[in-house]
Amino acid sequence: MTDVWRSIVLFALAAVCEIGGAWLVWQGVREHRGWLWIGLGVLVLGLYGFVATLQPDAEFGRILAAYGGVFVAGSLLWGMAVDGFRPDRYDVIGSLICLAGVAVIMYAPRPHA
Repeated sequence: MTDVWRSIVLFALAAVCEIGGAWLVWQGVREHRGWLWIGLGVLVLGLYGFVATLQPDAEFGRILAAYGGVFVAGSLLWGMAVDGFRPDRYDVIGSLICLAGVAVIMYAPRPHA
């Protein structure tokens, strides 16, 4: 697997962990499902932190900046899949802009030091 594909898979896994963990906490608190949901959410959110460290790029700031764009698009997808949210065209355009930013930040050719 190339570094780009590995990175994309890790971003997707990180999104599932962070968004899923936050959703579990939300369900535990806002939907009154209890401490088990909250605790599981906290554990999954912690797993997100470990997944991010597996990215091939070694720059923390770059990884987290790029992941922000993945989070935006992933949150909209999660809302569609799990909560019945229907994004409007501005949500879609905004998330595509964010993903374009991810591509520039992560995958643009850079001179090697």
